[in-house]
Amino acid sequence: MQHLSRLAGQFEDASQRYAAANGITRNDDWFILKLQEELGELTQVWMKLTDRGRKRGLSEAELRQELANETADVLGHILLFALKNGIDLAPAISRKWRFEPGG
Repeated sequence: MQHLSRLAGQFEDASQRYAAANGITRNDDWFILKLQEELGELTQVWMKLTDRGRKRGLSEAELRQELANETADVLGHILLFALKNGIDLAPAISRKWRFEPGG
């Protein structure tokens, strides 16, 4: 799962550029708070897509694209949180999900 480390590095580079361009301080709390914010945005899109929220004129295709975008944001912020906190996700995933060695 070395691709997780590479992907986390790419998210970190993008996050640093975003923070610098927008004057954002990424302190310890920022990582968990931003993850929560992104999860909220994913939930909002899900609510719209499942007819439990206002669609604001968006088509199903647009909502599905937003669902994918917000899912990507959540994944990115999980990887950023793990990187910031020195969490090696690959062994944690294997351990928690009981993946077979080499699988």
